[in-house]
Amino acid sequence: MKTIRIILCGCGGVGKEFLQLIADRKKEIEQKYNLSLIVPAAVDYKGAAIADSGEGLPLSHLVDFIKQGNEIQTFPEYGKENITGIQVIDQITADVMVEATPTNLKDGGPGKAHIFAAIEKSMEIVSANKGPFVLFYKEIFKKAEDHNCGLHISAATAAALPTLDVGLTCLAGSRVSSAEGILNGTTNYILTQMRDKKTAYADALKEAQELGIAETDPSYDVEGKDTANKTILIANRIFNKTFGLNDITVQGITDVTPEDIEAATQDGKVIKLIGTIEKNGEDIQLNVAPKPLDKTHPLALVSGSEKAITYMTDTMGSITVMGGKSSPVGAAAALLKDLINAFK
Repeated sequence: MKTIRIILCGCGGVGKEFLQLIADRKKEIEQKYNLSLIVPAAVDYKGAAIADSGEGLPLSHLVDFIKQGNEIQTFPEYGKENITGIQVIDQITADVMVEATPTNLKDGGPGKAHIFAAIEKSMEIVSANKGPFVLFYKEIFKKAEDHNCGLHISAATAAALPTLDVGLTCLAGSRVSSAEGILNGTTNYILTQMRDKKTAYADALKEAQELGIAETDPSYDVEGKDTANKTILIANRIFNKTFGLNDITVQGITDVTPEDIEAATQDGKVIKLIGTIEKNGEDIQLNVAPKPLDKTHPLALVSGSEKAITYMTDTMGSITVMGGKSSPVGAAAALLKDLINAFK
């Protein structure tokens, strides 16, 4: 049995669900993968819960405590006030750092510091946080390479949808010439409602917010920024590049009208917000924009808040995977999947 010690940074929606999954499936993971997952420390923005014993934190009790609205640093016996993620990473011996703090696309936020500190200690990195990798991919990749650390970021590239698993593992040995993805559930839900129910954009957006699919401030999704970030990360991993925000053109769905939807329908097409990666010789172009797809295109069939990606290869033809839960549970499951695959 291989024991894996985990430091979790970020105990919001995704972090809580990650702890819940480990608590619920500990024995199953031991039996199936011969891995014993131990969490000696979980950190949030006001402090941490830290276990001195080798058994780690009592996760079931900790999750119940957090889900009741309590802050992690007040967890009886284990809570520590005003200790930072950097301090925890420096003080606690662990094999992997799971980064689940909120995405920050201005300077990377605390997630950036957590990742660099964990690499310094030769930990594996499992992250749902896109910010540090979109902004500082080249620096992170180089440092991880120097310290022989794995970077596992499928939770940051469409959560439960296995975009990178397919591209890196299932297509190993093939040459990918292009990839097209519906990578944001909010925009796909809005466009689906506009087409299927003739709903106006503003009404479809409001409905998505009421259902919890869209955020109160939906600009990150509807302006195409979320799709752009995921497209950049997928391109970097699949093609071993270091693209950033200046390397992609982005157009969201805010200007898509019912007339546009109807015209596409009359033409036998379906409008979807597509993140595109296209390789022409040594040149790779990245783009996000609403595109009219033929009804026969596999991505035209993706409805509601579901996501999908299509890879075009030289030897395996066109490969499409679709679905995946758009929720904190889905993202947490992707973190757990990456962690297991890193060590199994």
